[in-house]
Amino acid sequence: MDGIELFLLGRALMKLGEEALPEPPGGSGQYAGGTRSVVIVAGDIAAHPDTTVGETAQRTGLPQSQVSGAVARLREAGSVETAPDPADRRRTLVRPAPGTSARVAAVRAAGTSKVEEALAKALGDAAAQAQVAGALEVLARHLVPRAAAAGET
Repeated sequence: MDGIELFLLGRALMKLGEEALPEPPGGSGQYAGGTRSVVIVAGDIAAHPDTTVGETAQRTGLPQSQVSGAVARLREAGSVETAPDPADRRRTLVRPAPGTSARVAAVRAAGTSKVEEALAKALGDAAAQAQVAGALEVLARHLVPRAAAAGET
């Protein structure tokens, strides 16, 4: 596998992940880019607590306005907290909220069935589904930081 194939695999996995997320309350039936950016921002904040919107934008490559919108959604959902930076009161720090938000609880309650549905739709073949599910477990164990895995969607 080369870098291009790895990148394309990552994009395919992101799309499967979006399909596997349960619909948010009041959702439109489509996730579009909004949910993707919220998940990316949540993962970055989990990996870098007490960060600023600008720092998150730099690390993720997302526009600062998109990061600000994602932080607002995460704050509304109870997934992150914001506070003034004690060293520079003009800056706002963002950190994961203690506990589990209702949205994370809903995603976890959906369990693996939504992932299995997304894999079935993408692959069709039951043997391939089992093989890919096993490979995903191995990849997650080695590549997904525990804090990011607990992030908000």
